[in-house]
Amino acid sequence: MTQKHHQKMETTDQQHPGQEDPVNVYEEPLQPCSSDPLTGFYRDGCCNTGAGDYGSHTVCVSVTQAFLDFSKSKGNDLTTAVPAFNFPGLKDGDKWCLCAARWLEAEQAGCAPRVYLTSTHLKALEVIPLNVLQTYATDLN
Repeated sequence: MTQKHHQKMETTDQQHPGQEDPVNVYEEPLQPCSSDPLTGFYRDGCCNTGAGDYGSHTVCVSVTQAFLDFSKSKGNDLTTAVPAFNFPGLKDGDKWCLCAARWLEAEQAGCAPRVYLTSTHLKALEVIPLNVLQTYATDLN
C-alpha cells in the first residue's frame, strides 16, 4: 500500500461524516467484518464508508493467497505490515474490507475471495451487482 493510500485510512472514534445506521447489501444493519486484524476504512472493524473513502472499502472478504498475489501484482501489497498506519499485513484466511472496484477486478481475473454479505456495505452495490456477490457468499442462508 502506498503512504497516500494509508493516510486516507486513519482510525477515528467519531461518527463518520454523512453516515447514519450503516446497512448491508440486504438493507439490514451492517455486521462487523473483523477486529483481528482490525479492518475498515475507519479501522472500526466494519466495512463502513463515507465521503473520504474514495476507494469504497465496502466488501468484507476472507482473503486468499491468490487474491493477495493478484493485489500485489496491481501495486497494492497487502501482505507487508505498515505499523505507522496501523496496518498489520494480511495472510490467507484473514477477513478484510476490500475496495469494491478491486474485488470486481479480481473477480474478472478469476481470483476473487469469498464474501460475507451481512458485513458488506450496501454501497458496494454501486460497483458490483448483488447476484455476482452472492456467487461468492460465505453466509447465504
